[in-house]
Amino acid sequence: MNMSFLDDLWTEIQSYYDGIILLLPRLVTASLVFLFLYLLANRVRKLVFRKLDERLDDHLLATFLANSIKILILITAGLLFLRILGLSGIAGSLLASAGLGAFVLGFALKDIMENFLAGILLAFNRPFSTGDIISLEGIEGEIVAMTLRNIHIKTSDGRDVFIPNANVLKQPLINLTIDGDLRFDFTLGFDYGSDIEKAVQIVLDTLAEVPGIMTEPRKPFVMVSELGASTLNLTCYYWIDAFDPEVSPPMVKNRAVEAVLKALDEAGYYMPCEILEVKNYRESDLKALTRNPGA
Repeated sequence: MNMSFLDDLWTEIQSYYDGIILLLPRLVTASLVFLFLYLLANRVRKLVFRKLDERLDDHLLATFLANSIKILILITAGLLFLRILGLSGIAGSLLASAGLGAFVLGFALKDIMENFLAGILLAFNRPFSTGDIISLEGIEGEIVAMTLRNIHIKTSDGRDVFIPNANVLKQPLINLTIDGDLRFDFTLGFDYGSDIEKAVQIVLDTLAEVPGIMTEPRKPFVMVSELGASTLNLTCYYWIDAFDPEVSPPMVKNRAVEAVLKALDEAGYYMPCEILEVKNYRESDLKALTRNPGA
């Protein structure tokens, strides 16, 4: 009985050995094909990325397309590996399971997938580029980077904000520097009896001399913005080149305000403060409240 068991065991081992010998050529062929396609995928990815990065001038989109092509080649390589081994049925089952698994996973990770798909859409049709200054959801700052999940914004006070890609598609987005031009303004108040036309010309001439302020194709301009209770308010508008790394918006505005105030002062213009009118309806004596300096 023991000899019969050993004979059966040897027969099984022999059958497995014969099966491995028969499968070995297919296994070697399938492995070589998979290795070739793997190396080809890496080569194609580098080539596609280099060509797209040069033509599209969009690093993110070039990376996404190159990685997508590599993944498709690797999936093809895996299915071909199973087919050469004679496991076509397993390959079909994997495809069916992958579809069902993707559905279940997509439902469970809805928010992540939503941001991922939104990132793909933004990669193909992006309303901004790295370095642009945007305003979104009340947050204003410079685009530092973008991934397939979120965008990274650096605000003017140094905060790092990460906004999900899905929010970028759902919310109105304002690109302040899509063409490189960024507008700023400040307001001046004048007496109602002042020569406003002359004051406007002084402001325009002064702004044109301030370093960092554009004169072509966008020129500074001045408009009456408000008829105040005691002043006539003029708002002075000017543009700067947001793509110029040497131009600092706060410094330009500081120089502009200082230069305009100095020019108006030299021209004899008085910059009044707010006037408070006090009316005495009861015609009683008004008492001034004073403070004892020695108190």
